Amino acid sequence: MTLTLSTILAFIVTLAVLIVVHEYGHYRVAVACGVKVLRFSLGFGRVLWRRQPHPDGTEFVISALPLGGYVRMLDEREGPVAPQERAQAFNNRPLWQRAAIVSAGPIANLLLAVVFFAAAHWVGVQELAPVLASPPPGSLAQEVGLKAGDRVLSLESVAPESIAAEPDWRDVRSMTDLRMAIVQGALRGERLRLMVRDREGHAARMVTLDLDKLQARDVDEAMFDRAGVGVAYTDVVLGEVGPGPGADAGLRQGDRVLQIDGKPVDDAVDFLKRIREGVQPDGTASRRTLVVDRAGRRLELVVQPRVDVVEQRRIARIGVPLVQDAALVTVRDGLVEGLVDGARNTWDTSALTLRMLGRMLIGKASLKNLSGPGTIADLARRSMERGLGEYLGLLAAVSVSLGVLNLLPLPVLDGGQLMYYIFEAVTGRPVAGAWLRWLQGSGFVILLLLMSLALSNDVARFLGLH
Repeated sequence: MTLTLSTILAFIVTLAVLIVVHEYGHYRVAVACGVKVLRFSLGFGRVLWRRQPHPDGTEFVISALPLGGYVRMLDEREGPVAPQERAQAFNNRPLWQRAAIVSAGPIANLLLAVVFFAAAHWVGVQELAPVLASPPPGSLAQEVGLKAGDRVLSLESVAPESIAAEPDWRDVRSMTDLRMAIVQGALRGERLRLMVRDREGHAARMVTLDLDKLQARDVDEAMFDRAGVGVAYTDVVLGEVGPGPGADAGLRQGDRVLQIDGKPVDDAVDFLKRIREGVQPDGTASRRTLVVDRAGRRLELVVQPRVDVVEQRRIARIGVPLVQDAALVTVRDGLVEGLVDGARNTWDTSALTLRMLGRMLIGKASLKNLSGPGTIADLARRSMERGLGEYLGLLAAVSVSLGVLNLLPLPVLDGGQLMYYIFEAVTGRPVAGAWLRWLQGSGFVILLLLMSLALSNDVARFLGLH
């Protein structure tokens, strides 16, 4: 993660869009319910810009700290209200209207996510094709016999208790579809059935991954390594050859490695694994004989790797990067199909967010999964660089998170306010002032702790500690 001007700008744009929509949801429903809105603010703190009050009396402002926003409504609990305006005060509106106003912000974010996910599908997104790399030793993929170059055609998730359920096969269009299914299945403890075809195009076969064995705590690359199906297939094509063992052996940019020591190389993952593990007991690297294809000519070259120490482990390297030439597919939908996919993606992402939060709460998932503004900023920058479709997809995912998190029953969030209204609906009276102040204070402390944890995770990622 790098902190640059483009990263900061991407973060501000992303947050501004999502906050404006969230607060506009509150504002629009409040006005529809006859509540007078005094201020609509993007950001907190000192006002940097303001527009003359709207005919309905609302002042629109931009404030200095762009980490949120607020809609300030006329309310007798916050100051004196003129007798002729009492009917427009938020606290004097019927309970159902107050609940609608509070819930409108998160709902606006979820609806926005549907639109952005759909728009991403309409525009089209370049994604990695669902062609598998060599599975790591001991992974679930290796256990069921998956090989480098296998293409995943479709999948279905099966709950452990399911015995004779109707098949529910879904097409796998990209590696993103596959990785999402892996995450959901691992968190639910499900089996994942894959219909795959090998690189020669032979008849499709079915394999079953028992994702319950992963006992996933972190949604990270280590989890995908244990599953063995999270990395896309890449040929072994050498990049720019600088000074080092590769150059000494005569390797050149564009060489395609076919064999190591007389054995075929499956893909880039297999190549790196075999090179890196070539360290002898005395700490020196084994000399390797490579067969490469250079513009249609087969050449045999001998390379003497060097030994580096990475995370207290000795690995062999030839000092030549590989070209990332994994196959790409354009995922694009029609109008209706895009909306359906947008709604499904919003539902799946919401459920995944809630499930992960629940697992973190009971200790079954690591708190390292919490991300703060730094991670969002870096993802925003990278998605902007990859194109409009990618950026729209990120906006949708963050909008889902914002909507779901605001519905949590934490006193300072919209979900906490809704809990107060449920109490009022059941008992016939509002929460007592003393209790309200105590709950608000406690909720603020909890929220501050969560934000601190998310920021510390961002710092750890920035320093490469996560």
